[in-house]
Amino acid sequence: MPKHALLSASSSHRWLHCPPSAKLCAEEDNKPSPYAQEGTDAHSLCQYKLELALGMNTKDPTENLEYYDGEMENCATEYASFVMEQLEEAKHYCADPVVFIEQHLDFSKYVESGFGTGDCVIVADSVLQIIDYKHGLGILISAEENPQMMCYALGALELFDGIYDIDTVKMTIFQPRRDNVSTYTLSKEELLTWGNEVLSPIAKLAYIGEGEFQAGDHCQFCKVKATCRKRAEYNLELARYDFEMPVNLDDTEIALILTKVDNLVAWVNDIKEYALQQALSGTKYDGFKIVEGRSTRKYTDEQAVADAVTSAGYNPYESKLLGITTMTSALGKKKFEEILGSLVIKAPGKPTLVPENDKRPEFNTAQIDFKKE
Repeated sequence: MPKHALLSASSSHRWLHCPPSAKLCAEEDNKPSPYAQEGTDAHSLCQYKLELALGMNTKDPTENLEYYDGEMENCATEYASFVMEQLEEAKHYCADPVVFIEQHLDFSKYVESGFGTGDCVIVADSVLQIIDYKHGLGILISAEENPQMMCYALGALELFDGIYDIDTVKMTIFQPRRDNVSTYTLSKEELLTWGNEVLSPIAKLAYIGEGEFQAGDHCQFCKVKATCRKRAEYNLELARYDFEMPVNLDDTEIALILTKVDNLVAWVNDIKEYALQQALSGTKYDGFKIVEGRSTRKYTDEQAVADAVTSAGYNPYESKLLGITTMTSALGKKKFEEILGSLVIKAPGKPTLVPENDKRPEFNTAQIDFKKE
């Protein structure tokens, strides 16, 4: 069995929207990133903490984790606690629910050679639950209609539906660094319909490199996003406005630009980064050259600096209160709330214009009008 599936569950959001991208990405080098390794370390720690909570014989992996720190320790502990809470809940409607950790899930019935690993699967009569840990901080991930989770759920049904009488599938994203616990629930029949009528037909196209190219939010993690012509066409549609000031555009045109502007900025940055890497490798772009960027000063030996300043009669260190994020990592979320919960307030956030399907409640603009009076 190959180590990486051509049509992986983790990349399904992309290839379901843009089927030909699967083969193009497979031809690119798979360069590991520090973020990926950090995520791998966090998953190893989560597995250990959960096995420990379940009373299993397990080995502490921390000495082999490259990115282990206090925050990762707290996150893994929270994850294990959350899973144990879900297990207790399952016992309310099933006498003997079972927990599977890092479970291989095969959904090749719907996707050629499709498989993945479920962080945690809780199997019980009536309800099948998939829990996926996300260590990332940058992007808030929703479980709602999440194709990765739905692929995992299909694989879990293949394994357990004949053993347990399952009628409901519950999928949860646990993302502690974003205080995000997102759950999406649907019936077994709805999931199977999606697998047969949506997933399977598109997967067949993607596997042979056919289907239509399509640009959008799913381009973010595509390996060919910088040179993709379809993405360029998608973003260059804005060029017809000649980047005039908004006063020259009507509200409909502004609304259209707003739906694309974030993707445009991301595309431009991807092009710049790609061109820089190519130029560093010897590619010449007409009218451009490589120069050294702004440099910053730094100490060659921090301990020597501290000793020298101390010897001169000065204090080389500054003392200040830890910020909320750092303090939370140091204490752990539960202890932080216990000790400092009454001493923390959350100020209103700055107004931000977002798409209408954003789940946050709409801002009351009357508040601004009131302050102006």
